[in-house]
Amino acid sequence: MGGFRRHSAAASAGAVGTAVDLGRTMDARLVHRARTVLRRLVSPDALAELCQNAPVIVARNLEMLVLAARVRSRNQRLIYECLDIHRMMLGTGKASQILRWLERRLLARTDLVIVSSPAFARDYFAERQGRRDRVLLIENKVPDERRHSRPSAPAGNARGVWRIGWFGMLRCRKTLEQLAALAAMSDGRIEVVVAGIPSPAEFPNFAAEAASIPGLRYLGPFRAEDLADLYAPVDFVWAIDYFEEGLNSNWLLPNRLYEGLAHGAVPIALQSVETGRWLQRNGVGLLITDPLRELPQRLAELGTAGYTSMREAIAALPESTLYQTPGERREIAAAIGGYHRA
Repeated sequence: MGGFRRHSAAASAGAVGTAVDLGRTMDARLVHRARTVLRRLVSPDALAELCQNAPVIVARNLEMLVLAARVRSRNQRLIYECLDIHRMMLGTGKASQILRWLERRLLARTDLVIVSSPAFARDYFAERQGRRDRVLLIENKVPDERRHSRPSAPAGNARGVWRIGWFGMLRCRKTLEQLAALAAMSDGRIEVVVAGIPSPAEFPNFAAEAASIPGLRYLGPFRAEDLADLYAPVDFVWAIDYFEEGLNSNWLLPNRLYEGLAHGAVPIALQSVETGRWLQRNGVGLLITDPLRELPQRLAELGTAGYTSMREAIAALPESTLYQTPGERREIAAAIGGYHRA
């Protein structure tokens, strides 16, 4: 395993086998990232040694695809895993055009593309990059070993307070502003709980900023094993993202969508984006168009019967909708290894 890191020390938790540290990159510093990749292109020995005996090379994101294509041998399968579409890939300027051209050239050399949302396959790779086949959808489902019974009883109505959780990567300032406004205008009837790792580029001092917002509590980073405790007191999960509004945010299906449902929390989502379409197809969630205009009244009118109905709809979801089963993993491994056509 090899990759770049965003922090001063490379994380080793959960690493399998040898890890090659390719250097540090930073949020919102594309030029710095390009220079880091260029240095590795000129001196690829460590990465080439790591990959030389691998039957398959999986490259996450464009910078790793550039490096993987550099060290790949003729008999190795090359897989491109793209879980987000950076705004630079969607612009009209010269830099964006060059990046899309580079990606198209490299796509022609890949055996498979992995995406986490059908909108990435449909609206980006097919429509904008001309890649319509050999694309594998792997949703951000909860691993099967974390499966547990989903609660169906209402949690918030008995308190007279609705609690909204925003958990995961915290990179959307508009979300923080909307959640703060919802708590402020509710007269104590809406509480917000936040946990996760904030983006330094968006929130230089998130903890202090969160501490100044009435009705909002920031719990800090969390681990996967903390999810059950995080979601237990939460009624709703915030599944709205404006980080790249109109672009990547419209297409993604976030981890918190599956994690929230797996723990019985009702997702709040915009009905016009891919997350909203996913919820509508599956008959769950609270869909809105304007959170500040609609949510206060929707939550004020939501009683025990309405909320219980939402939880019952979640409990009725097929397990395969939320959890990645061993059978699904075998199919994914077969597709990556080239044992059947994706």
